[in-house]
Amino acid sequence: MHGEFKVPGGKLVVVDLEVVDGAIAGFRLAGDFFLEPDSALEAINSAVNGLPADSDSGVIAAAIRTALPQDAVLLGFTPEAVATTIRRALAQATSFRDYDWEIIHGKAEVPAMQMALDQVLAEEVGAGRRGPTLRIWEWDNPAVVIGSFQSLKNEVDLDNAKKYGFEVVRRVSGGGAMFMEAGSVITYSIYAPADLVQGMSFADSYAFLDEWVIVALKSLGIDASYQPLNDITSPTGKIGGAAQKRLGAGAVLHHVTMSYDINGERMVEVLRIGREKMSDKGTKSAAKRVDPLRSQTGLPREEIINKMIATFTSLYGAVRGEVTEDELAKAASLVESKFSTEEWLQRVP
Repeated sequence: MHGEFKVPGGKLVVVDLEVVDGAIAGFRLAGDFFLEPDSALEAINSAVNGLPADSDSGVIAAAIRTALPQDAVLLGFTPEAVATTIRRALAQATSFRDYDWEIIHGKAEVPAMQMALDQVLAEEVGAGRRGPTLRIWEWDNPAVVIGSFQSLKNEVDLDNAKKYGFEVVRRVSGGGAMFMEAGSVITYSIYAPADLVQGMSFADSYAFLDEWVIVALKSLGIDASYQPLNDITSPTGKIGGAAQKRLGAGAVLHHVTMSYDINGERMVEVLRIGREKMSDKGTKSAAKRVDPLRSQTGLPREEIINKMIATFTSLYGAVRGEVTEDELAKAASLVESKFSTEEWLQRVP
C-alpha cells in the first residue's frame, strides 16, 4: 500500500507498507522533508512496523514520538503528518493528480441557486456522473449565507438586511455566516470524491483542499497561510474562511469565501455575530479583522481569479467546463423544494 500527504505549508510525506495478519509490516517512510539524525528514520520505521492496522492517527503519532531520539529534529513534517499518511495508505486514498478536474466559472446566480448548485454538483460527483470539479461563484446581488446549524435570528439583523437589500439563505455545510456583495468576495467550491480525503481528520482535510489557493496567493505577494480550523489569513488580517460537508453519496463539498473589497461597517450592521466578535476582540471595526485581497494586491478581482485558475491547473491539471442543463434543472427544483423555503431558512430559528 502506498500513501502520500503534502503537509500544508510543509513537505511531502510518502509511505509504503503492507498489512500482515492485521498488523503493519514492511513500513518505509520517505519524502522531501528534513530529518536529523539519520538514525531517526529507522526509529520511525521500527515504531510503525507491528502496529495494529486499525490503529488511529493518535496511536500511530504517539508511537513515533516515543521512538524518536531525544535530539531528533523534524523539519517540514511531524509525527502526526506521518500518521495521516499511513491512514491514507491503509484507506487507499487518492490524490488530486489521480483525477481529471473540471473548472467552472460561469454567470452570476441568485443566492438560493448557488446553494442548490453546491448540493447538486457534489451529489453528481458522488454518483459518478460528474468528475471532480472546482467552481468559482459570481454574485449580482447582496446576500448573507448562514451555516447549516446557525440560528437565523442570532446571526442576522433581519431589519438591516432588508433595509440594505440583502437576501438571506442557508447552506448545507456548517460554519459561520458569509457576507456577500457583488464584486466584494471570491467564492469557490470543490466537489470531489470522498476518497480524496480518506484517512484525514476534518482539520487536515481543510488545509489539504486549500493548499493550492495558498500557493496562488503567495504568488501574488501575499504572505498567506492556513489557520486551523478553517481560516485563510495573513499577518495583516483574516482573508477568508472555509466550510465543508461530507455527503452520503460519497462526495465531499468544500467551499471558501475570501474577501476582496469588503464593506466592514455594513457587515457589522447586517451580521449580529460580527458585533460580538468585534467586541470580544476589542476591535471597533470589522475592517481591522478582515484584510481584503484588493488592499493586499492592488489587483482587479478578475486578475486574482485568473491566477487562482492558472495555479490550480498547473498543480493538478484541469479543463474548463460548465454546469449541464440537467444539473441546472435539478438545482432549480431544489431551489423550489428546499433552499427558497421558510422551512429550510428557519430550520434553526
